[in-house]
Amino acid sequence: MIEPLPADLTLVIPCYNEAPNVVPLIEGVKRALEGMKWEIVFVDDNSPDGTARAVEQAAQTDPRVRLIRRVGRRGLSSAVIEGALSSTAPVIAVMDGDLQHDEGILRDLVTPLLENRADIAVASRHAEGGDSSGLANRWRHMLSQAGIRLAQSILPMTLTDPMSGFFAMRRPLFERAVPKLTGTGFKILLEIVLSVPDTARLIEVPFVFRPRVAGESKLSPLVMVQFLGMLIERAFGGWLPTRFIIFATVGLIGIAVNLVVSELSRFGGADFQLSQVIGTACAILVNFQLNNRITYLDRPLRGKRWLPGLCIFVIGATIGAVGNIGVAQLLYDTHWHWSGASAAGAVIGVVWNYAIASTLVWR
Repeated sequence: MIEPLPADLTLVIPCYNEAPNVVPLIEGVKRALEGMKWEIVFVDDNSPDGTARAVEQAAQTDPRVRLIRRVGRRGLSSAVIEGALSSTAPVIAVMDGDLQHDEGILRDLVTPLLENRADIAVASRHAEGGDSSGLANRWRHMLSQAGIRLAQSILPMTLTDPMSGFFAMRRPLFERAVPKLTGTGFKILLEIVLSVPDTARLIEVPFVFRPRVAGESKLSPLVMVQFLGMLIERAFGGWLPTRFIIFATVGLIGIAVNLVVSELSRFGGADFQLSQVIGTACAILVNFQLNNRITYLDRPLRGKRWLPGLCIFVIGATIGAVGNIGVAQLLYDTHWHWSGASAAGAVIGVVWNYAIASTLVWR
């Protein structure tokens, strides 16, 4: 049995459905950090494939391996925050659990931080000597490149790979940044860099992004929607929450659904009033499902919670619609232009629906 020692480095690994990769990753870290004092914290979002069990078995023979198992909530950023806050080590590193990040560069990544020559070290696929060929397909390459260009447009410092999920930083700096982090989405490095002082010393270490061996990629259009929401929030100085931006975007989709379904209903023989009722009902259902899958991806309603959540959402949306019309009518009666009155009513409706959704439906 290996005797536990106070760690100089805590390696946080957020994971979901990565059971086959647990043991190979631990063995790779052992080789890369031989002679150093380290620990690994796996933060598992209650994976159904047995990831937590695989970590538990490894921890029985190596006390440097720890597990945080989260039930009822999901999300990479919040997982990283919880894992990092469980650490007392002076340096915290973050990497994926899918073996695509090369654990062999961990020593090069963390040594400058331990020696106080840098505050943040980022493993970059795009620095000289790096390579991103391990991305699964052309679609992932396009998403990654688009995200990098958008992120670089708002960064206060030069960073060739702001979409990297492989980085390390000194713990005091991380603790200063935590109050400014939303904990939503998948690209926590970008949020951290935007939350630390401009004087933070940042270095990049090139690495080769390896092809995935087991499991499935978590990158999807939904992830990019959350990423865009975070960028917009930061562009507005943080006063417009990412979740509200995504919620409002889903609302716009609902409006489009309402218009299309209403027209199809009228084409099928329904009168105007009935077609509006059908269109509104479909829009509310679509909005609920999209919010459940996108806006509140970290706390989706499932099983017995789904139907009560839908009922509360429908009631709240109905009240919001009445308030929307009432505010618009009031403003119109006070000589506002009809378009301005309608827009003001719509804003009130969205804010009301968001408040109901966040406090009563997806609490």
